[in-house]
Amino acid sequence: MDKSNDTYKTLVSPSKQILFKDKKSKFFGYAFPIQDRTEVKPIIEALKKQHHTAGHVCYAWQLGVDNITYRANDDGEPNNSAGMPIYGQVQSFGVTNVLVAIVRIFGGTKLGVGGLITAYRTAAHMALSESKIIEKIQKIEYELRFEYAVLNKVMRFIKQQQLVVVSQHMETSCTVTFAVRKSEEETIRELFDAMHDVNIKKSAD
Repeated sequence: MDKSNDTYKTLVSPSKQILFKDKKSKFFGYAFPIQDRTEVKPIIEALKKQHHTAGHVCYAWQLGVDNITYRANDDGEPNNSAGMPIYGQVQSFGVTNVLVAIVRIFGGTKLGVGGLITAYRTAAHMALSESKIIEKIQKIEYELRFEYAVLNKVMRFIKQQQLVVVSQHMETSCTVTFAVRKSEEETIRELFDAMHDVNIKKSAD
């Protein structure tokens, strides 16, 4: 695998709050790094408490790199006038493992569907522009099982290949979990498979 295919972009930390105004309506924008969809609800509830006069808290999130999952939520705004414009900016910035939420406080003048789409898209763009985006490497975890007698050989090989040891348990039988760059996964697995005194499997297997 080409090494350029096992990287992805995500956020370092939550963005600063941004504010976009249109016809006295206020749109507060936020972007958050997330690792699981269960993180979304508490964040949205916290924003609703923070902005207790808000009429809508619309959002979109995306998780994953190879198997992407996402959701866009209009929170009572006209269909596809809020959640999808927000999600469009997530796609435009090429980030994943991210939640973008826009809080709207109505200013007394209706914006129309077109105006809403523009406002939510603009606020999402501003929130992501305020975020520090980094490139991360996809890593796969593997578990090794072997007898103590071959410990030195195994650890020497791990050091030579510059693999990251995640955890280790050393007794008569040893278990070592390591992380490998996805683009190097197949090569490393084949090398360990060739060691007949070492059993290797994916940690999730």
